[in-house]
Amino acid sequence: MSEVVAKAELAKSVVTALGKLTTAQKNEALLTMADALQQNADAIIAANAKDLERGKENGTPESMLDRLALNAARIEAIAEGLRQIVALPDPVGDTLETLERPNGLIIEKIRVPLGVIGIIYEARPNVTVDAAGLCLKTGNAVVLRGGSAALYTNRQIVEVLHAALAETNMPPEALQLIEDPNRASVDEMLKLNGLLDVIIPRGGSSLIQNVVRNATVPVIETGAGICHTYVDEGADPAMAEAIALNAKAQRPSVCNSMETLLVHRTFAGEHLPALGEAFRDARVELRGCNRTRTLIPWALPVTEENFATEYNDYILNVKVVDDIDEALEHIAKYGTKHSECIVTENEENAERFQDDVDAAAVYHNASTRFTDGFEFGFGAEIGISTQKLHARGPMGLPALTSVKYKIYGNGQIRK
Repeated sequence: MSEVVAKAELAKSVVTALGKLTTAQKNEALLTMADALQQNADAIIAANAKDLERGKENGTPESMLDRLALNAARIEAIAEGLRQIVALPDPVGDTLETLERPNGLIIEKIRVPLGVIGIIYEARPNVTVDAAGLCLKTGNAVVLRGGSAALYTNRQIVEVLHAALAETNMPPEALQLIEDPNRASVDEMLKLNGLLDVIIPRGGSSLIQNVVRNATVPVIETGAGICHTYVDEGADPAMAEAIALNAKAQRPSVCNSMETLLVHRTFAGEHLPALGEAFRDARVELRGCNRTRTLIPWALPVTEENFATEYNDYILNVKVVDDIDEALEHIAKYGTKHSECIVTENEENAERFQDDVDAAAVYHNASTRFTDGFEFGFGAEIGISTQKLHARGPMGLPALTSVKYKIYGNGQIRK
């Protein structure tokens, strides 16, 4: 039996027991996990140092090494994330609807756990803890498959969490880590119908598309973000500059950062050169259309491939458009249904943009960087769904539940 199957079976074996835990018992387990992470910070940092050394030897870019690196402050923040999950309402068992039928049947619709959740992600050790906390709080077992670049770190974290869970009512079997670094382990997870109830991929576009195209287990698609900001003719220049800079340069490596700036031709003629200088001061490389390069001569030429690229870097496409129609057409062609923004003082255009753009989050006069579970008031998130079925947008605790109907009768039979 493979490691993947063996660990998925262990996770599935405790699903019923998980469903019987009270909110207090689940919260106690999360608090114990949080304390254990901080108490064992030195061991986690030592394991992380091995991963960082391997990464440097393999030529991993500094930006990726930073996402992988842990220190005492980051571990404290990760532990605090678990404590924040404790403070959130437990959705499991909530009654969403009660119906009384003419024949006397009483039908209750309640929230229940999904079951066993598989999560496939890249070299971000914080996801190991965030995913575990969110899944366990909602009574789900979880099978984690992190990137090989964080193998030592993830192994040490899960060892610490298992020891913590053993002191609580939460069965440690509910949390499993696939340690096999070969891609075959991912491929095997994708076909684990009957053991995994859903798979959630978190990472770059290639990872997500591999999962979506090859999984037979149901998938919640997350994350790939080719996000746009459209600066309309009626935009306030200072607001447009602040929003655009924040959307691109505040943290370019995340999925809700802007990759393409669309600018109305009238606004561009008056304000794009100054906006270009602001981006240059922020160390952002611009790639522009012909009209953009007339106004910003130092910008590089933009290509169709650029418009379809999620950079996650200090690189930005800029395109001058004739009107809101052209902006909407561009977003429909290149957007990934993640987050889109219009900056304008024209309420009619703002309403049209928010109604017509097909995305999980559509902003008027605010940065796309707010598409985040914490910023939405959901606490931590398991990911940002860019699809329409079962969940969409930042996925907090309720998104990790399904529903069950409980029907109460007194002898009714169907005629």
